[in-house]
Amino acid sequence: MTGWTFAWRLARRELDWRFRGLRLLVACLFLGVGALAAIGGLADTVARELAVRGSAILGGDIEVATSQRLATTQERAALTRLGHVSETVRMQANAVAGTNAAPIQLKAVDAAYPLYGALMLADGRSVRAPSGGEVWIAPTLASRLTLKRGDRLRIGTASLRVGGIIADEPDRLGEGFTLGPVAIVGMPTLAATGLVQPGSLYDTRYRVALPAGRNPDAATTRFRDAFPAGGWAVKTRDRASPGASRFVGRMGEFLTLVGLAALAIAGIGVGNGVASFLTARRGSIATLKVLGATAADVARIHALEIGAAALVGTIGGLAVGIAAVPLLTRALAGTLPIAGGFAIEAWPLARAAAYGLLIATAFAAPPLAAAGATPAAGLLRGALAPLRKASWRGRTVAIAAGAAAVALAILSSDQPRIAATFLAAVAGALLLLAGLGRLVRIAAARVPRPRRPLIRLALAALHRPGARTEALVVALGLGLTLFVLLAAIRTSIDANIATTVPARAPALFALDVPRPREAEFRRTVLTAAPGAAIRTVPILRGTITAYKTIRVADLKTLPEGAWALRGERGLTYARTIPDGNRLTAGRWWPANYSGPPLVSVDERLAQSLSLKVGDTLSVSLLGVERTARIASLRRIDWDTLGFNFVLVFSPNTLADAPHNLAATIDLPTGREGPVTRALLAPFPSVSVIEVRGVLAQVRDIVGQVAAAIAAAAGVAVAAGIAVLVGAIAAAREARTYDAVILRTLGATRAQLLTGQAIEYFLLGLVVAAVAVALGLGGAWYVVVEMFGFVWSPDPVAVTVTLVAGLGITVAIGLAGAWPIMSARPARALRQI
Repeated sequence: MTGWTFAWRLARRELDWRFRGLRLLVACLFLGVGALAAIGGLADTVARELAVRGSAILGGDIEVATSQRLATTQERAALTRLGHVSETVRMQANAVAGTNAAPIQLKAVDAAYPLYGALMLADGRSVRAPSGGEVWIAPTLASRLTLKRGDRLRIGTASLRVGGIIADEPDRLGEGFTLGPVAIVGMPTLAATGLVQPGSLYDTRYRVALPAGRNPDAATTRFRDAFPAGGWAVKTRDRASPGASRFVGRMGEFLTLVGLAALAIAGIGVGNGVASFLTARRGSIATLKVLGATAADVARIHALEIGAAALVGTIGGLAVGIAAVPLLTRALAGTLPIAGGFAIEAWPLARAAAYGLLIATAFAAPPLAAAGATPAAGLLRGALAPLRKASWRGRTVAIAAGAAAVALAILSSDQPRIAATFLAAVAGALLLLAGLGRLVRIAAARVPRPRRPLIRLALAALHRPGARTEALVVALGLGLTLFVLLAAIRTSIDANIATTVPARAPALFALDVPRPREAEFRRTVLTAAPGAAIRTVPILRGTITAYKTIRVADLKTLPEGAWALRGERGLTYARTIPDGNRLTAGRWWPANYSGPPLVSVDERLAQSLSLKVGDTLSVSLLGVERTARIASLRRIDWDTLGFNFVLVFSPNTLADAPHNLAATIDLPTGREGPVTRALLAPFPSVSVIEVRGVLAQVRDIVGQVAAAIAAAAGVAVAAGIAVLVGAIAAAREARTYDAVILRTLGATRAQLLTGQAIEYFLLGLVVAAVAVALGLGGAWYVVVEMFGFVWSPDPVAVTVTLVAGLGITVAIGLAGAWPIMSARPARALRQI
């Protein structure tokens, strides 16, 4: 009567629907698998929507874009041969209604727009380009300027009637980040605004609807090869919104790693839960062994029970993950290109289930093998006889399952190195905390015995037989580390955005300032705000087309950190080193330099592209390719929020190209409005942007990211609490023995609870120091290395968070001790 069939018969008799003794295992897997399933499902849903709705999001099957010019006759003819073409022009502008003004993204469209999808207005109309003298405006612009259909506003030199409020702009996501709400006009109206002048900053985009069966990649390659110096940025419907795709992919991967860390933490809870379950089964395991069961029989029976509980927890987590995705899609429908509705993504669910079962196997195998290896006599001695160590087979199974989970995480990641580094950091933290637990146990056994009996009792509890000190230290350490990490990251980023950046940023940006009227522009600003600090720089737009002997168009993937190769960049020229820049290599050109074209490059970009002084770099400007030699590398202080350029050319390289100026204006708080109004009449083509509006958008984005990180980390914190509960449950038998002996000797419940409170408080103080070091170290890396912000956590918030975590720790410990205090000594002594 051996084998899996017989084992299942016995396991089924012990199992019930409430899973007594295995609830912690079910809860831990439920948390971890549910988080991973929800995160993975949401990321795959967004990716699928981007793929399915790619043409509508992009506005065509392909898009080619450039700056400060229209397509030439030959370029337009080549596009027409590819398919049906729609032209749009975008530029920064100001909308004026009465005495109120707001920065907008002006979008001029032709009669063919939109090629895909429908432009819907709030009154239910499906429209195309507005007629002459009309404009469609976004709801936020209507709200800010208190406009409704039929009202009038001014853009540039044109007075326009509001023809409708936009309800759905089909290619909104494909347009990317904008510094203001959109206002859509027809192409003839754009000419009437007077905003497009030689040197004006504007983007021209051509969307093409390809004939059925035509390959988008082949079409864009054909066009770019025909016009290699045109500086065209291309997209296809498969990559309609690269920024959104990168953000969703990176954020999904990061949250998946955080969820995996939560599952690893939950795995410790699984191990504790299994240990507690097997401790409660000592009597039945001993009986089986007395009746002739082998260690393998015992392992099979209880592996089936544990497996059934793990399966229930995993299925429950998958169900929650499936149900969470529609809720998340509805909540994020206004931010991401996803439609609400029920959908099941198979791969994220399969991956989450695999993670859960592998983690459960890895952490359950050692205590299961130890229970099977302990003789019946040892089991019958109860809490006074600890289980033997796991056999080599149990350790092998645990190592194999853990290695499989790590391999799955690394191989399924888009960035295996980052995934491996993250998991190594988690493993290092776990090993450090486990080592600290061992040191605490040794130190508690060797320190001199205090004279106060309750303190002596608390110290003895840390090293007595059956103590779960290592598990408690790991649980407390992880929980407190996560609390400190989140508090430090959030307060540092908030401090940078709320204080450091605004304190150093200008009050206003002004774009498209005519060069011949620079002096008049300065006088106008100073009249409205005496003492204002004004800085102007030449500004153009261009695309990096080559560096050294490498053509950017020939690259299959961009080098890590080479973000400047994506699309167009701001270009400028200067006689002296710009403020906030410091040379790190090479020399700056003389003020009156007239030799071969030179350029100074941001040192981070140079490192990404392996550039050095003397190498060449080419850019496409207004459809003409220009090549310059790298004269120097610069370190840029990006925190100023002023005009910072990765490429700064010698004046003789770009000065002949048509261009305008951009300006930053430093003002006392509250003077932005008068300066903006003073500039509107004499400079209708100048776009004025308040920095406060930009910072508000940044705060919203950072807030959403921080909320997502906090939610994922909250699962890890919940798993850490489950680990703490499991550690307390696993040591319950030994603690019950101690409690009943002490109560028999006359100890009161209050004294026992006070002793346990001192124990957890001492343990928390020791762990808190390590948690602060780990949490602050991790937060520093995220804030400084990843975000490039100044390290400025709020010590009060971090301290309050840490104290709150310690309070929760002591409260959970005492709550777990209460049932032990209620045990009747006579009954407990008979069962131990």
